[in-house]
Amino acid sequence: MNWKSNFKEGRELFLATSSKDGVPHANIVISCGFADDKLLVADCQMVTTVKNLKENPNICLVGGHIRLKGFVDIFSSGEYFEACVRKSKGYNVRHAIVVDVEEVFDLNKVTVIN
Repeated sequence: MNWKSNFKEGRELFLATSSKDGVPHANIVISCGFADDKLLVADCQMVTTVKNLKENPNICLVGGHIRLKGFVDIFSSGEYFEACVRKSKGYNVRHAIVVDVEEVFDLNKVTVIN
């Protein structure tokens, strides 16, 4: 199975961040799928998550048994933002969280995929 299927549009994901002081935070989000090989997540009400990502752009997401690690850019307008608005079906999107995937890890096999 292609690891991206665990993160396709509409999938429930677990998202973890950390503040600049190392205080962890986790949330459940819905994937907006991929654009330009970057994972999109819409911020509709993630105050602490976005605050943490602005302080520390490192992110970890789990979908199924696959863990992604990467870095984010946050957009409140533009192409990625508009994609999140279209895919969020009526929710008020405040930001597009765009994940540049650095590591893909299969939790079942305990191996790095890429």
